[in-house]
Amino acid sequence: MYKNICIPLDNSRYSTSAAEAGIRIAKGFNSTITCTHVYAAKLHDDRFRQMETGLPPKYQDEKELQRQRDVHDDLIAKGLMVISDSYLDAVENMCADAGIPYRKKAMEGKNYVEIVNDVQSGDYDLIIMGALGLGEVDNSTIGSVCERVMRRIKTDMLIIRDGQMDFGRYTVAIDGSPNSFAGLLSAVALSKITGAGVEAVAAFDPHYHYVAFKSIAEVLSEEAGKIFKFKEQEKLNEEIIDKGLAKIYQDHLDRAGEMARKEGAAIKTTLLEGKPYDQILKHVDKYRPALLVLGRVGVHAAPGLDIGSNTENCARSASCNVLIASREAAPPPKEEQPKVGIPWTPEAEELLNRIPPMARGMVRKMVEDSAAKRGHTEITADYIRKAQKMVHEKRDALGGIVVPIYGPKG
Repeated sequence: MYKNICIPLDNSRYSTSAAEAGIRIAKGFNSTITCTHVYAAKLHDDRFRQMETGLPPKYQDEKELQRQRDVHDDLIAKGLMVISDSYLDAVENMCADAGIPYRKKAMEGKNYVEIVNDVQSGDYDLIIMGALGLGEVDNSTIGSVCERVMRRIKTDMLIIRDGQMDFGRYTVAIDGSPNSFAGLLSAVALSKITGAGVEAVAAFDPHYHYVAFKSIAEVLSEEAGKIFKFKEQEKLNEEIIDKGLAKIYQDHLDRAGEMARKEGAAIKTTLLEGKPYDQILKHVDKYRPALLVLGRVGVHAAPGLDIGSNTENCARSASCNVLIASREAAPPPKEEQPKVGIPWTPEAEELLNRIPPMARGMVRKMVEDSAAKRGHTEITADYIRKAQKMVHEKRDALGGIVVPIYGPKG
């Protein structure tokens, strides 16, 4: 899966952990590792020139200044190259001991710019970076170089916080997007190397709809509320759409489980309710996985989006290592649900058509399942009204779902 791995180095403790994790992964996939280091000789030269006016008077002669510039430039360029080679040689020795093919690159320029250019022009399958660099302070969550690279590349990226990949579990956030399913495949493949367990989680947010409807209620006039059929729409939202969201995301998890089984792995699945990134981070804090895997963008991403908001928030704040999957994978096709085949009368169809299209299919199935259980051979308008009345009296008559019927005769 990951045959060509790139590890940018800066000699920080996170960078060292990234190299250790990269070697562990490379051994499992028979990969080649390329380590890079960016040094900023020109930046130092520019700073030196800015400070020239503060030099003692004996250095202010133009010829002397030029001599000092040449000496400084030579020392800085050579010195930074020696330092870069030292960083790169240290990991080269580690790779040699592990029997891993190794390449190295020292580049001059702005750190994140040169890393991004190298990634975009290279053939890497995976980028491994420390979450923080030498500029780490107590309140740091993610370094500026790491975050800027994360935003600009379209290659899978592993962000290292502790380097420990060989224990516990890997948690994969599934949202139905091709990136998230590719992340699942990566987690399964990595788990076969490290022995970690894999869990897929899916978070849906029903509370957003409550907040949205409350906001609408505060601005709609009574007349506008009648035109919009606000009360009926609100009931539909509460009693059908939210449960429908849970069903959709559970379906994502079921397909993830099937996908993993085809790869020879059994995974745990967990459905979470609430703001996705918030619930994922709480889940991570509670169960302390070794790795959190996320798709680069979600299922509703607009074309050209650099990174999804849930992934961005989790990458910044997760207490564990984070893998951002940019590749795509398609889950197994959904199995066609067998049709009950109970005919509907024209009057019943008319009532059904008064329901917003997004919920119509769900309501049809609920009504048909209920009618089949009760031995009905036809669904009439009268049956729908009776069923709705029964649900209001006993909420579990249709699995706890009210079937709202709109319109002047509803």
